[in-house]
Amino acid sequence: MTDVAIAGGGLIGLSVAWRAAQRGLRVTVVDDAPGTGASHAAAGMLAPVTEAGYGEEALLRLNLASLQRWPAFASDLERAGGIPVGFRTAGTLVVGFDDDDMRALDDLHAFQRELGLAAERLPPRATRRREPSLTPRVRGGLLMSGDHSVDGRSLHAGLLAAARAAGVRLVAERIDAVHVVGGRAAGLRLTGGERLDADVVVLALGARSAGLPGVPPLPVRPVKGQILRLAGAAGLLEGTVRALVRGRQVYLVPYAGDRLVVGATVEDRGFDATVTAGGVHELLHDAIEVVPGVSELELVETLARWRPGTADNAPLLGPSALPGLVLATGHHRNGVLLAPVTGEIVAEYLAGGELPEPAAPFTADRFPTDRPSTDPSRSG
Repeated sequence: MTDVAIAGGGLIGLSVAWRAAQRGLRVTVVDDAPGTGASHAAAGMLAPVTEAGYGEEALLRLNLASLQRWPAFASDLERAGGIPVGFRTAGTLVVGFDDDDMRALDDLHAFQRELGLAAERLPPRATRRREPSLTPRVRGGLLMSGDHSVDGRSLHAGLLAAARAAGVRLVAERIDAVHVVGGRAAGLRLTGGERLDADVVVLALGARSAGLPGVPPLPVRPVKGQILRLAGAAGLLEGTVRALVRGRQVYLVPYAGDRLVVGATVEDRGFDATVTAGGVHELLHDAIEVVPGVSELELVETLARWRPGTADNAPLLGPSALPGLVLATGHHRNGVLLAPVTGEIVAEYLAGGELPEPAAPFTADRFPTDRPSTDPSRSG
């Protein structure tokens, strides 16, 4: 028996587990392959200003709140887990190539200014002074000095170590279903017929959340992304570079001294894990257009994973239609960024029974497929 059973040992599940254990709860995380899902592919961008989108102001506020927590979160995590997480504060530069790209950057900058966000418009020469490896054909850029990055794989390793140090139990088993008794989530059923009894279950299975038997209908779908990792990039870029290349988007994120992440495609193809020649070609072609030196790097890894998408690109946080089942999923492309605030929000809800105010716009009842219970009771 455990106070909290968390289905999923990715960045979100472990953040919730760590923070819940710090509040004195007995926590068990169940995942047959922790760290091999979306976090394994994540570029680690912490970029709420760059990602600001029309009609997503509530999500922007949550993203900014989480970004504010990141320095302390990274420091606490490294102290607790003993593993550097690669937190970088070199900023993000967005660049464009043609007239349409520049108009898109101008529109983004106008929107950022309207929202009071810090972004600086740079002419071509200043853009290249910021990142000398950029091609001379870049027409200009936007600098978001406050948008940062972290090494997603190191972050997962750090969270795993910190969770264990806090007393979290890790069970490396496949989850067959949510165990439901009397119309309430009462634990998890594992492969082979075993059962983990719990007062509360937290659903943090990312893109696979909606497919777990016993879970009420959830509007979470897989959004495929192909991504590349390259070596030999020491000194190539100071910070993250995102680009519009004649309308297509590509990003380049340095990490671990000499490594570079290039990504990522956005494909609604279900759980298709295929890395395609076209996807790799498109990413490499656009990355080399932006930073010609990429052509000299070693291509060390290609992979595809799935973002947990929702209709409004925002997460599902808090109670579900099934009493005893708490949601921490649907983070789409912001899972790394939102790990600190999600861990705080869900852990506070589990410990105290009240959903913190920042989570209010992100409960599942904003979608007609799920009407959440207001009963967060942890009574067995």
